[in-house]
Amino acid sequence: MTNPVSDKARVIPLRPAPARPEAPENEPAPREPLWRDLVGEVLRRERRAQRRTLKDVADAARISLPYLSEIERGRKEASSEVLAAAAHALGLGLGDLLSRAHGDLSRRTAGRPGAAAPQHRSYRGLCLAA
Repeated sequence: MTNPVSDKARVIPLRPAPARPEAPENEPAPREPLWRDLVGEVLRRERRAQRRTLKDVADAARISLPYLSEIERGRKEASSEVLAAAAHALGLGLGDLLSRAHGDLSRRTAGRPGAAAPQHRSYRGLCLAA
Protein backbone atom coordinates (compact mmCIF):
# COMPACT_ATOMS: atom_id res chain seq x y z
CA MET A 1 0.00 0.00 0.00
CA THR A 2 1.37 3.38 -0.94
CA ASN A 3 0.88 6.48 1.09
CA PRO A 4 -0.03 9.50 -1.09
CA VAL A 5 2.29 12.41 -0.42
CA SER A 6 0.89 15.91 -0.50
CA ASP A 7 2.63 18.33 -2.84
CA LYS A 8 1.87 21.17 -0.45
CA ALA A 9 4.37 21.97 2.24
CA ARG A 10 3.24 22.74 5.74
CA VAL A 11 4.23 26.32 6.57
CA ILE A 12 4.92 27.22 10.16
CA PRO A 13 5.22 31.00 10.69
CA LEU A 14 8.24 32.05 12.69
CA ARG A 15 6.71 35.32 13.82
CA PRO A 16 3.18 36.57 14.09
CA ALA A 17 1.78 38.48 11.15
CA PRO A 18 1.86 42.26 11.71
CA ALA A 19 -1.40 43.73 12.87
CA ARG A 20 -3.17 45.65 10.13
CA PRO A 21 -5.38 48.57 10.98
CA GLU A 22 -8.93 47.71 10.10
CA ALA A 23 -10.27 49.84 7.28
CA PRO A 24 -13.89 49.87 6.20
CA GLU A 25 -14.57 47.35 3.49
CA ASN A 26 -14.18 48.55 -0.10
CA GLU A 27 -12.34 51.67 1.06
CA PRO A 28 -8.69 51.81 0.00
CA ALA A 29 -6.08 52.94 2.50
CA PRO A 30 -5.27 56.65 2.18
CA ARG A 31 -2.43 57.27 -0.24
CA GLU A 32 0.52 59.31 0.91
CA PRO A 33 0.70 62.46 -1.24
CA LEU A 34 3.35 62.65 -3.91
CA TRP A 35 5.98 65.38 -3.69
CA ARG A 36 5.10 66.70 -7.13
CA ASP A 37 1.45 67.11 -6.05
CA LEU A 38 2.47 69.04 -2.93
CA VAL A 39 4.87 71.35 -4.78
CA GLY A 40 2.33 71.98 -7.53
CA GLU A 41 -0.36 72.87 -5.01
CA VAL A 42 1.96 75.33 -3.27
CA LEU A 43 2.84 77.01 -6.58
CA ARG A 44 -0.80 77.26 -7.62
CA ARG A 45 -1.92 78.53 -4.21
CA GLU A 46 0.76 81.24 -4.20
CA ARG A 47 0.04 82.26 -7.80
CA ARG A 48 -3.67 82.58 -7.09
CA ALA A 49 -3.02 84.46 -3.84
CA GLN A 50 -1.06 86.99 -5.93
CA ARG A 51 -3.92 87.08 -8.47
CA ARG A 52 -1.51 86.26 -11.29
CA THR A 53 -2.17 84.26 -14.42
CA LEU A 54 -0.32 81.14 -15.52
CA LYS A 55 0.96 83.10 -18.52
CA ASP A 56 2.35 85.88 -16.34
CA VAL A 57 4.24 83.48 -14.06
CA ALA A 58 5.40 81.24 -16.92
CA ASP A 59 6.78 84.26 -18.78
CA ALA A 60 8.54 85.55 -15.66
CA ALA A 61 10.01 82.09 -14.96
CA ARG A 62 10.91 81.58 -18.65
CA ILE A 63 9.14 78.22 -18.83
CA SER A 64 6.27 77.26 -21.10
CA LEU A 65 2.73 77.88 -19.95
CA PRO A 66 1.59 74.26 -20.58
CA TYR A 67 4.58 72.95 -18.60
CA LEU A 68 3.86 75.23 -15.63
CA SER A 69 0.23 74.12 -15.73
CA GLU A 70 1.29 70.46 -15.62
CA ILE A 71 3.63 71.17 -12.70
CA GLU A 72 0.82 72.87 -10.78
CA ARG A 73 -1.46 69.90 -11.40
CA GLY A 74 1.19 67.44 -10.22
CA ARG A 75 1.53 65.82 -13.65
CA LYS A 76 5.22 66.58 -14.15
CA GLU A 77 8.30 66.06 -11.99
CA ALA A 78 10.07 69.37 -12.49
CA SER A 79 13.81 69.77 -12.09
CA SER A 80 15.18 71.86 -9.24
CA GLU A 81 16.11 74.57 -11.77
CA VAL A 82 12.55 74.80 -13.06
CA LEU A 83 11.10 74.79 -9.53
CA ALA A 84 13.53 77.52 -8.49
CA ALA A 85 12.57 79.62 -11.55
CA ALA A 86 8.84 79.23 -10.82
CA ALA A 87 9.37 80.03 -7.14
CA HIS A 88 11.47 83.12 -7.94
CA ALA A 89 8.84 84.30 -10.42
CA LEU A 90 6.42 84.27 -7.48
CA GLY A 91 8.85 86.06 -5.17
CA LEU A 92 9.75 82.91 -3.25
CA GLY A 93 13.06 81.22 -2.73
CA LEU A 94 13.44 77.52 -3.46
CA GLY A 95 13.72 76.94 0.29
CA ASP A 96 10.39 78.74 0.85
CA LEU A 97 8.69 76.55 -1.73
CA LEU A 98 10.09 73.35 -0.27
CA SER A 99 9.34 74.44 3.29
CA ARG A 100 5.69 75.10 2.42
CA ALA A 101 5.40 71.75 0.65
CA HIS A 102 6.95 70.05 3.67
CA GLY A 103 4.47 71.79 5.98
CA ASP A 104 1.57 70.58 3.83
CA LEU A 105 2.95 67.05 3.89
CA SER A 106 3.35 67.12 7.67
CA ARG A 107 -0.22 68.33 8.16
CA ARG A 108 -1.65 65.70 5.83
CA THR A 109 0.21 62.78 7.33
CA ALA A 110 0.00 63.73 11.02
CA GLY A 111 -1.70 61.03 13.01
CA ARG A 112 -1.52 58.45 10.22
CA PRO A 113 -0.18 55.00 10.97
CA GLY A 114 3.45 54.88 9.97
CA ALA A 115 3.82 58.67 10.10
CA ALA A 116 5.82 58.57 13.31
CA ALA A 117 8.96 56.58 13.92
CA PRO A 118 8.14 52.89 13.81
CA GLN A 119 7.77 51.19 17.17
CA HIS A 120 9.84 48.06 17.53
CA ARG A 121 8.27 45.20 19.43
CA SER A 122 10.41 42.49 20.84
CA TYR A 123 9.70 39.01 19.55
CA ARG A 124 10.15 35.98 21.70
CA GLY A 125 10.16 33.00 19.44
CA LEU A 126 12.20 30.69 17.34
CA CYS A 127 14.45 32.22 14.72
CA LEU A 128 15.98 30.10 12.01
CA ALA A 129 18.68 31.21 9.64
CA ALA A 130 19.79 29.41 6.53
